[in-house]
Amino acid sequence: MTTSTPRATALRAAALLAIAALALTACGSGDPSDGTGPAAATARIPTTDVVSGVKKDPAAAKLLPAGVRARGSLRLASSVGSPPSATYLPDGRTLAGQDIDFADAVGKVLGVRIKREVAGFEAILPALGSGKYDLGTGNFGVTDERRRTIDFVTYVNDGQGFAARKDSPLRKVTSLRQLCGLTVATGAGTTFETTLEENAHLCEEAGKQPYDVKTYAEQGALWISLQQGRSDVVMSTINGLRYAVKEQPGLRFLNEFKRLDVGFAFKKGTPLAPAVRAAVNRLKKDGTYDRILKKWGTGPSAIATSRISPPEVK
Repeated sequence: MTTSTPRATALRAAALLAIAALALTACGSGDPSDGTGPAAATARIPTTDVVSGVKKDPAAAKLLPAGVRARGSLRLASSVGSPPSATYLPDGRTLAGQDIDFADAVGKVLGVRIKREVAGFEAILPALGSGKYDLGTGNFGVTDERRRTIDFVTYVNDGQGFAARKDSPLRKVTSLRQLCGLTVATGAGTTFETTLEENAHLCEEAGKQPYDVKTYAEQGALWISLQQGRSDVVMSTINGLRYAVKEQPGLRFLNEFKRLDVGFAFKKGTPLAPAVRAAVNRLKKDGTYDRILKKWGTGPSAIATSRISPPEVK
């Protein structure tokens, strides 16, 4: 379920802005009624049902804490941004995305209802610590710093990458020094922002102009900044970049910069992790896992097995 609070309404608007950015750049000024305008672009979000047939696994469900089994539900905070992770369908209310499918499928394996609430990306991890939610999704990369305060159960491998306009001289970013003197757009409160901040000294050490980091809470605004030339390069998730560039002419995916495992996020020390890990591994065995990745075009993000808070991929 989603909330109907003013914040939820604002988040829906932000997600729709991201879709609109894809639509406007992919379809130019075409008339929506002729199959070439924004309506056609938003229709590209896949809606194939790959979850409803998932069956409960008693062995995995038995690993749930007694209190959770008794109430029959999990409180999930979901960050909604852009596909393929999580977005809104054109109705502005229905959620769709890889994170949405995985969470719903895990709930079915465990035999519990997912009580989903939309929340801002940067607000979810602190809210887990307070006990407001049982778990969260937001394409959260597993880093050693985050593992100090958060537990993770991995379900895909994604990571950091770059995209730019096709007229950019950048072809591949192998060092952040290549960004010196450029304006870099990225998401607020993300591992990308942290990476850029922690390495800002590289330009000074190389005797070059620093790069200018512009952060955006709304994915649509981020892409518009690139298209309009207010930023030179975007740093974001590998899967998100590939999806966006596929929909937007005039842009180019540069390269993968760093791979990271992605996981469901929990309060540190959670007793839920073993059950959720068993559920993800069950989805791999019954074929649902591969069907979800195929639906969202993220096959290269498959992991061999789900793990609890593995070390950061170096």
